[in-house]
Amino acid sequence: MSSKPAPDGRAPRSGGYAKGRATREVILDAATALFGELGYRSASLREIAARAGVSHPGLLHHFPTKESLLAAVLAHRDEVDGAAIEADRATGMDFFEALARVAERNAARPRIVELFCTLSAEATSAQHPAHAYFRRRYADLVSELTGELEQRSAAGRLRAGTSPGDGARTVVALMDGLQVQWLLEREGEGPQVDMAAVLRGYLSVLLG
Repeated sequence: MSSKPAPDGRAPRSGGYAKGRATREVILDAATALFGELGYRSASLREIAARAGVSHPGLLHHFPTKESLLAAVLAHRDEVDGAAIEADRATGMDFFEALARVAERNAARPRIVELFCTLSAEATSAQHPAHAYFRRRYADLVSELTGELEQRSAAGRLRAGTSPGDGARTVVALMDGLQVQWLLEREGEGPQVDMAAVLRGYLSVLLG
């Protein structure tokens, strides 16, 4: 299917699409920062537009509602993490080492960590627009980890007395708790928790 010609008869430029995509990414970055700093309910679309350097109508052109912007922010985070894990696994890396690499990368992405911690806490309310997303995300993550630990258990590589389901929930709880501690310690004068190192240490005990 051919593209429509521009009003002057010339073929449309691809630059418009690229510019729109770039603007969209800037808006997503600004929303990620403000949702993390202020929470979903407190951050306004006008504040996000100002942070992104676009007009309020310009933001609404890309994201007509605040809910659609939140959904895009969460989807973008999942895409980035998912692609990174797939790339690591494609090299033959063990699943749990790839998981530790996520924690390692998060240490360089405070806005993402802040966003996740703030929104996951807010979304415990059934009225929050991300409630269903986080319920599904945790269910999927626990299910995936349980499956991986069941394989380790079958191979005799799971710590005795640990059920795969309990182990999965413990790993998820540890990762979330480390993120909260890391955020609280990042501006202090003392040592900062090394999320990846602590996670690897626990996994070495869990997996034997």
